[in-house]
Amino acid sequence: MSTPADCRACGACCFSDSPTYVRLLGDDWSLLGPEAERWAWFEANRAYLRMEAGHCAALAWSHDPGSGAVRFHCSIYDRRPTLCRELGRGSPECEAERERKQAEVLRRVTA
Repeated sequence: MSTPADCRACGACCFSDSPTYVRLLGDDWSLLGPEAERWAWFEANRAYLRMEAGHCAALAWSHDPGSGAVRFHCSIYDRRPTLCRELGRGSPECEAERERKQAEVLRRVTA
């Protein structure tokens, strides 16, 4: 599986059925700013990104009318949490997410 030239063609790392999939670290809550409660939630003393319908609540996608290709978009990209920032495109973690989830992601977004 080759690494996509652009993360907007994949989105696999933003999908999970676990409500505690992306833990917020350090200054992530303040980085989210006044809308922090819209995008994140607390369980005991830990904060996490909100998950909706099996994907991060900040994830949006559209279909290219010409090709039908799916394009993903993070609506909080400039304020995304540390864990999201540190996941490098093409890294072993990225490739593992893609291998494990890509078929399911495509099924969900084209249904």
